[in-house]
Amino acid sequence: MLLVTLQGDLHDGTAEQLQQDIGETVAASRVSGVVIDLSGVEIIDSFMGRVLSDIAAQSQLLAAETVVAGMRPAVAITLVELGLTLPGLRTALSTEEAMRVLGAEAAYGVRDGHERRERP
Repeated sequence: MLLVTLQGDLHDGTAEQLQQDIGETVAASRVSGVVIDLSGVEIIDSFMGRVLSDIAAQSQLLAAETVVAGMRPAVAITLVELGLTLPGLRTALSTEEAMRVLGAEAAYGVRDGHERRERP
């Protein structure tokens, strides 16, 4: 698993670099899960919401599932108010819960009742 912890506000350039770095790391290390810890993020805008969604889609294409953990209620409210549904992103209340979810999927080879693709 790849654990990414975000602290403070991310500027657009930093968010784009984060997306690129995560994609390269997932491809190079062949991880099966990405946990993005947002517990240190107080504010999120529509651009960052889109970047998170893009990271999930990109990771899924590279055979890795993404879980966002530790989202503050104010951040969740903002995302809803912006109309962002973040398809492909799963959430967990804590980093530990996110890792358990991804670990269970890896152990049993299933997600949402469907068999998971095996990596070559």
